[in-house]
Amino acid sequence: MTATPDLGAARPASPDLLRSVFRKHAAGVAVITARGRSGPVGFTATSLASVCADPPMLSFAVGTGGSSWPAIAVSDHVGVHVLGEHQQELAATFARSGADRFGPATAWQEGPEGVPVLDDVPAWMVCKVVTRVPAGDHRIVLAEVLTGDPTGRGRPLLYHQGRFNGLRD
Repeated sequence: MTATPDLGAARPASPDLLRSVFRKHAAGVAVITARGRSGPVGFTATSLASVCADPPMLSFAVGTGGSSWPAIAVSDHVGVHVLGEHQQELAATFARSGADRFGPATAWQEGPEGVPVLDDVPAWMVCKVVTRVPAGDHRIVLAEVLTGDPTGRGRPLLYHQGRFNGLRD
């Protein structure tokens, strides 16, 4: 294979290049939750990925500078919630630094293993953390699915070009 002489506006690797490229990549939106020492914690994630089906495992990335990291770092279990397009404000709340994520506007209940489970999501799972892999200023969390419910209402919420969006038919 030969490279073409014109590669467009190729730039050297940088955080800005990575962010710019991934703005072009539409990603599903999830909220990850855990039980913290002072109450529930959670954050919005677009890094959710299926790892394998047997055993059922998934992964997500969490920043070590985020307010949820101390709880995620020691939690044995996490909640994983796939958000619907009707939940843009919920996604924004869990993405916003300093927000009261589990305040009156957030409907949730204690689920299996004491994990906070959000109400009215298209799908949720409770997972056992298997390992946390260092990756720069983040950790990749691998978790085995223990239980869940895929029967909630709504079409998936997407994140693209720095905004929350729904699917178009």
